[in-house]
Amino acid sequence: MDETVIEGGGVANVLRSRGALDREERQIKDEVLRMGSRVELQIATAIRAFVARDGALAETVIAGDAEINEMQRSVTDLIAAAIATQAPVARDLRFLLALNHVASELERIGDHAVGVAKQVRRIPEGPPVPAAAELARMGELAASLVGGILRALVSSDSEAARAVAAGDDEIDHGYSRVFTAAVAEMQASPAAVERGARTILVAHWLERIGDRVTNIAEDVVHLATGRVEDLNP
Repeated sequence: MDETVIEGGGVANVLRSRGALDREERQIKDEVLRMGSRVELQIATAIRAFVARDGALAETVIAGDAEINEMQRSVTDLIAAAIATQAPVARDLRFLLALNHVASELERIGDHAVGVAKQVRRIPEGPPVPAAAELARMGELAASLVGGILRALVSSDSEAARAVAAGDDEIDHGYSRVFTAAVAEMQASPAAVERGARTILVAHWLERIGDRVTNIAEDVVHLATGRVEDLNP
């Protein structure tokens, strides 16, 4: 009888512990998703501000970075608490560590968006930036890739993650087109050098966002399949 009671109590304790860990994992994932949505908006706003030379809009992106940094700190604290109190093992531990890495990548993507916005302070007045339409398209694609990889994370969909990572190739192609257009304009007119240089830097930040989305895609693939894949060979 005593043994049965002990076993029953042990099962109950395991179930309670499992329930608590599940709740904490959901809370952490929700916080990561909220952070990702905020980062996605930052990218779209930053590129809009740069193309339009909208200083006020750019300043909202720069000011908003503090919120993203705080979100990352919150995710890190929640993960540390879950590991300390729930002692997760195997897949749960991998999941928590992956979410911590995703949050870190999102924070860096937010930094890249701020880098784009800060160029608005420095770009001189004059004609439109080189390849403005292409640059805007790169920004839209970068933001959509962030949204896409978050959806893949929620559903633990490895195929969706690979498809999102493949979209980074188009950002790379966009960077090449913007770079070529900016250099041609700078060669044609010394007055365009500053504007062209700022444009190339913005395209570089967008290209780096694509690389970081690919890093997150690799995390999703690993969670879903247990395999480590290089999605940006």
